[in-house]
Amino acid sequence: VRRRHRVARSLTTTPIDTARLRLDPIAVDDAGELFAILDDPALHTFIGGSPMTRDALEKWIEFVVLSRSPDGTEIWRNWVVRRRDDLRVIGTVQATIVGDEATLAWTIGSASQGHGFAKEAAAAAVLWVAISGVVWVRAAIHPGHHASAAVARSIGLAPTTETVDGEVVWRGVPPTA
Repeated sequence: VRRRHRVARSLTTTPIDTARLRLDPIAVDDAGELFAILDDPALHTFIGGSPMTRDALEKWIEFVVLSRSPDGTEIWRNWVVRRRDDLRVIGTVQATIVGDEATLAWTIGSASQGHGFAKEAAAAAVLWVAISGVVWVRAAIHPGHHASAAVARSIGLAPTTETVDGEVVWRGVPPTA
């Protein structure tokens, strides 16, 4: 049974601090550091495609900093993931909120994988969206992407029988804030 809540539409993207990470709202000024991380074909093993050009990345950031889709049906929250010890950019985490459901996505650069950073960043995003009235969290994960499945499981998501574009939809309820 889906609970219906009105999601707080005025909630702004704010920085989030965790034990080892700082998630800062994405800004066009982050394009250079992000490009250095995201310009890696290995990151596309499971999602397909290829890395964006620097220009395309800047245009994408300019688009998503608007914080909502042009038709107003989606709320976008995008963060740059930084290590707190040296503020080095290591990836991104994002939440797309539609109604009472948030779809999460995370990307941690290849050099920083295997240290639990994706789990930590995703968990922080789940807690953040929980305060906005979100009652369902989902992620779409390639069935062979075991690392992302582990991240999803760690934040309370479970695989469903639903697939979208060959990816398994995982769902869960965020913790109460």
